[in-house]
Amino acid sequence: MTTPAIQTKLPAVGTTIFTVMSTLAAEKNAVNLGQGFPDFNCDPQLVDAVTAAMQQGLNQYPPMVGIPTLRQAVSDKVVALHGKRYDANSEITITAGATQAIITAILAIVQAGDEVIVLEPCYDSYVPNIELAGGIVVRVPLTPKTFRPDFDKISAAITPKTRAILINSPHNPSATIWTEAEMLQLQEILQPTNIFLISDEVYEHMVFDGNTHQSAARFAGLADRAFIVSSFGKTFHVTGWKVGTVCAPASLTTEFRKVHQFNVFTVNTPVQYGLASYLADPEPYLALPAFYQKKRELFRAGLAKTKFKILPSEGSYFQCVDITEVSDLSEAEFCKWLTSEIGVAAIPLSAFYGDGFDQRVVRFCFAKKDETLNLALDRLAKL
Repeated sequence: MTTPAIQTKLPAVGTTIFTVMSTLAAEKNAVNLGQGFPDFNCDPQLVDAVTAAMQQGLNQYPPMVGIPTLRQAVSDKVVALHGKRYDANSEITITAGATQAIITAILAIVQAGDEVIVLEPCYDSYVPNIELAGGIVVRVPLTPKTFRPDFDKISAAITPKTRAILINSPHNPSATIWTEAEMLQLQEILQPTNIFLISDEVYEHMVFDGNTHQSAARFAGLADRAFIVSSFGKTFHVTGWKVGTVCAPASLTTEFRKVHQFNVFTVNTPVQYGLASYLADPEPYLALPAFYQKKRELFRAGLAKTKFKILPSEGSYFQCVDITEVSDLSEAEFCKWLTSEIGVAAIPLSAFYGDGFDQRVVRFCFAKKDETLNLALDRLAKL
């Protein structure tokens, strides 16, 4: 008997650049500033809170939508930060991370043949998620090098078949943030349409230089049509826990939960209780901008001693640089060379474009211990 041949639903998907670069970094004993995750521990109090929940016997299935105390804590947090009250019972769902939240939102609203606008460069799950839902991906580029939204191009991409648009701020990979004026312009463009918004806000607490995160929740015309995605993993340095949230109007949440209950059903019980307890103190997430800005400044000061052109890092824990004065190699080949010969791994921005657009820019992650960053900077000083 032979194994039946499978007709792939994702013919263009292979091994991700993150896996490729992390594997090469391990092989070459390079400092891995490619993949976006911290190399330091979370607050011990958070671990204690989760441990306490386990020891109290909170280890069976929680409610499908998430435990009530965590949903209420999220509701209180959002209203305190953005002035928008989401009903904890009907408008907030706890998810198995932000990536699950995004595909669940897409599956809930996208029918076969619907068009979904993505703004490139974009996180690598967006396009496969749309394709798995039977949707048609419409790629609109952000302005090269500045990565600002081009609203003329966004408007031109909208057709009667447009079902949704995905935005991401603070932005991965460019580290830009959307301004209030840009969010208002998006609201104006979408106002006469029935287009849904999926707003990926997983880096919401990493906004620098005194700026404010402009959540879609702050704008009534966006909030009324939006699935707003957040990540406890990113916020509390526990990316491996895979717990996130989605805030959306009740009618959207109803459809979201129909899909959610059949693709993950529910989310880790003791972690939910631990997070609910930990959220009673807002200081850990309110202090996050200063925490990461200090790391950003350390890293940028070291990069200033190289030939890299340092691009703005307004939010997230990423830093992009222009490699034009350093190398003639393509972004992808430069990252392989940098990993193998210099001992520091980075990610080419071309990996975040469907057509591999190369603008001579690569991305570093500075969510690392200071000693990790200093080791990487010592090696990059050779440039």
